[in-house]
Amino acid sequence: MTLILGIDPGSRITGYGVVRDTGRNCEYVASGCIRTGDGALPERLQAVFRGVREVIERYGPVTMGIEQVFMARNADSALKLGQARGAAILAGVEAGLEVAEYTATQVKQAIAGTGGADKEQVQMMVMHLLKLVQKPQIDASDALAIALCHAHHRQSLIPHGLSGAKRRSGRLRL
Repeated sequence: MTLILGIDPGSRITGYGVVRDTGRNCEYVASGCIRTGDGALPERLQAVFRGVREVIERYGPVTMGIEQVFMARNADSALKLGQARGAAILAGVEAGLEVAEYTATQVKQAIAGTGGADKEQVQMMVMHLLKLVQKPQIDASDALAIALCHAHHRQSLIPHGLSGAKRRSGRLRL
């Protein structure tokens, strides 16, 4: 059994989700949001780093999936998101976690079967797959979806003897 941490990064709200991959399915462990407040960006990035580090210390995941940055209309927002991502990745790497990155389309495809799924569809599928009776907050739901996507991708590599493969520049490297 493997504990997987999923991170939906944000400079104001960073969602996290922890699932246990049993090899046959995934079980819900925990989820929530790291809220950074309205302070200056350096303090918010520190809050993301510390929050992710606390989640790692509390639950002990061995691997982490995180969403890649996409370029939206606002370049400033994309840069802040990238910095929050970096703070979360650093927390994972410092803890010795294997870190994998997924596009929003990859996550939606793995969870809802279509890369064009909206947030509510993803949330409902997360609830179904993890047998949740209450809706998690949307950022936490996205993080759980990332963790589930990571579990799916890890399982698809194992039968081919590629579980130790590394991704570089979007390509699988042995």
